[in-house]
Amino acid sequence: MLRKLPTLFALVLLTWQTARAQHTGRTITGTVTAYEDTSPLEGVLIAVKGTDRVSGSQADGIYYIPVTDKDSVLVFSHNEFETQEIKLTAGNEYNIKLQKKHEEPGGNVKFSPIGNWRGAFAVRPEVEIPFNFDIRLTDKGDTTAYFLNGGEQYAGGRVQQTADSLFIFLDQFDNELAFKIDDHRLSGVLRRQDKRGTPTPLTAEPGVHHRFRETGVAPAGNISGTYDIVFKSENGKEEKAVGLFKQEGKKLQATFLRVTGDSRYLEGIVEGNTFYLSSFIGSGPGYYKGSFDQQGQLTGDVGARGGQHFTGTRNEQAALPDAYTLTTLKEGYTSFDFSFPDADGNKVSLSDAKYKNKVVVVTITGTWCPNCMDETAFLAPWYKTNARRGVEAIALHYERQTDTAFVRKALGRSRNKYDIQYAQLIAGPADKQFVATSLPALNTFLSFPTLIFIDKKGKVARIHTGYSGPATGKYYDQFVKEFNEEIDLLLKQ
Repeated sequence: MLRKLPTLFALVLLTWQTARAQHTGRTITGTVTAYEDTSPLEGVLIAVKGTDRVSGSQADGIYYIPVTDKDSVLVFSHNEFETQEIKLTAGNEYNIKLQKKHEEPGGNVKFSPIGNWRGAFAVRPEVEIPFNFDIRLTDKGDTTAYFLNGGEQYAGGRVQQTADSLFIFLDQFDNELAFKIDDHRLSGVLRRQDKRGTPTPLTAEPGVHHRFRETGVAPAGNISGTYDIVFKSENGKEEKAVGLFKQEGKKLQATFLRVTGDSRYLEGIVEGNTFYLSSFIGSGPGYYKGSFDQQGQLTGDVGARGGQHFTGTRNEQAALPDAYTLTTLKEGYTSFDFSFPDADGNKVSLSDAKYKNKVVVVTITGTWCPNCMDETAFLAPWYKTNARRGVEAIALHYERQTDTAFVRKALGRSRNKYDIQYAQLIAGPADKQFVATSLPALNTFLSFPTLIFIDKKGKVARIHTGYSGPATGKYYDQFVKEFNEEIDLLLKQ
């Protein structure tokens, strides 16, 4: 009889299939039990060392995890048990016994952050914004937090434990989670690393796999599909968007595409005719609460304080305005130029010899912007592959702080994280009006990021507003296709 695969195993199948195309694949299985009494252990995190592939053990202790011939070590971790590593051989079944963590003087079990966690932001007394994360040991011996949203496992940052405190450094967004350890639970705040601004309180509990707390109410329907969405702010301003929903039982995944970018990976549940969604990768928590009627009409609010309302109508053909038509050059302009310094103070311009007779992609971006970082995750490896074809790229950074030390730190972190090999320039503060002023050839500036294609003669060929990342599925695939087609066309000219 076939055993049911764990949910986490299903989430990594797509990643494994990609790896399998390059290396021979197989599935490792077995049972995880407690060393002391051989009872099956549920919720043990199984990770392929040196990769992002993870799975988890079921209630009966059984686990499944895909590996390739390049993988050599599996890591088994649980908050209440000692972490164990095994070396893979030719066999496909490994039965593991984990020992309880030893007690410190006084009978207390030694705290370890390794394993699964459920966090919850306390934004309002009656509303919590939950998120899930794993803390893992990497193959380099570092301890890293991974935020789990939908099918994504986002490497959030390094983890450091000091006495009764635990810190997760969210360097990408210059934030940190600062916790106090209390009986294996965590309580603390999300705050800026420079301690500016108002911190957001949160708690975290180990070994908890659910996201939203379930009440047992069955879904009143299935809202999977594509929707025309209208967001309405408190001032009455409306914005059209597209909503993508995928429901399996009570589980719900979604994203919203706006002109400015998408809401990335949202995850939640459906109970009755009400749905809840949340996300967190280190910037700020996302939260959506909505409901649906018998006709499938959606209505809801964004944020724990409900600062924005939305409605939705099912439409499988829903689409945004053409992203290549929203930002243009002012009348009389055909070219686009600038002169901004890099982190070392060297001025860079499109008129530099390096960019002569080359196709150049210029992105208007910022390290504080999740959609911008999604674009960087695409552009950085793309550039490394295509630079030899006569293509260059430049990132114009508009940051929330403009002092040199901060900007150098922010750009350095993004360069290291994504292995950026093209120029990153310091363009000014993250203010749309400032962007428009500093780049006078543009008729307007609507969104971070905005991508500008420059032909070999230095003329602007096309401008793409916003970014639809991997969470948007076919919309992301369409962007990648059009991006490559545009580059191919410009290279042929």
